Amino acid sequence: MLTYELPWMFYCLPLPLLAYWLLPRLRQQQSAVRVPFYSELDALSDSNSHRTGNKIMRLLLLTLIWTSLVTAASGPNWIGDEITLPSSGRDLLIAVDLSGSMEIKDMEINGQITNRLVAVKTVVSDFINRRKGDRIGLILFGDKAYVQAPLTFDLPTVKRFLNESQIGFAGQQTAIGDAIGLSVKRLRERPGNRHIMVLLTDGSNTAGKVQPLTAAKLAANHQIIIYTIGVGSDEMIQPGILGTSFGARRVNPSADLDEKTLRAIASTTGGKYFRARNPAELLNIYQLLDQLEPVEDNEQTFRPSQSLFHWPLALAFFLSLLIALWMMPWRIWLASLFSSSPTAEPEQ
Repeated sequence: MLTYELPWMFYCLPLPLLAYWLLPRLRQQQSAVRVPFYSELDALSDSNSHRTGNKIMRLLLLTLIWTSLVTAASGPNWIGDEITLPSSGRDLLIAVDLSGSMEIKDMEINGQITNRLVAVKTVVSDFINRRKGDRIGLILFGDKAYVQAPLTFDLPTVKRFLNESQIGFAGQQTAIGDAIGLSVKRLRERPGNRHIMVLLTDGSNTAGKVQPLTAAKLAANHQIIIYTIGVGSDEMIQPGILGTSFGARRVNPSADLDEKTLRAIASTTGGKYFRARNPAELLNIYQLLDQLEPVEDNEQTFRPSQSLFHWPLALAFFLSLLIALWMMPWRIWLASLFSSSPTAEPEQ
């Protein structure tokens, strides 16, 4: 939609006509200058019809210049479509374990057995889609912790980074304490008083320089709430000889899961600990997180505005340049130059 900051400027459009009609014409008395070669110049100049056409063209260009200047002075703006801004919601960091144990295939999705990371990607991606209005960040950890996606409203990018992550990217071990410490570093200087971290792991702290409980106390000092999720089933059947049931046995693939530490981390920071033995339980956990940490719905809208005054101003400049070139006597000069150039005499 086109709008004008000073629409009353268009009342100035008839000013040149008013000046032409109302102001007295300037009368100049100049002494005549005798030009001995005037007849030659007059012969080189345009005919009367051409002069009339040039006068009309010049008048048209001057009118366009004045209209363009008035339009530029009126402050034209293009108002775009309404855009909805995300609300100033909370900052939420998701820390995902990429250690080697996440490759254990004890999860079932759509009737197919898959590893833990695939199940996590499926559920967490849906969770990210529902967090419109929150700034979401992604931390991946193994031997060390890394910020894969900083806090941002760009949820599709965060989801893409999560889906592109692979087991072993950050190493084969599990640095839970470092992941929490890195989250504290990212969240402690953020504005607002509601910062959330969701820590998802299937093991215990086996790497890193910071102990998990020490990092949890630091998070609590900065009012950062941590929800911990322990991933992995309690029971799976290992096939026997040559993949048959002969010699098969039941094992606990989550024997290394340190639930005690995960509970302590959540309790220290005011969060909760959840146990996800299958994708359905993991989905229920994230739906519960939506209830515990609802998205704020006070959305703001605005219309982008783009100033357009430079376009009519540029048009006025271009037309002025065109008139200046048109009024220059370069055609007469060129014609006089070529007509007066000596011709070569034939050789005897």
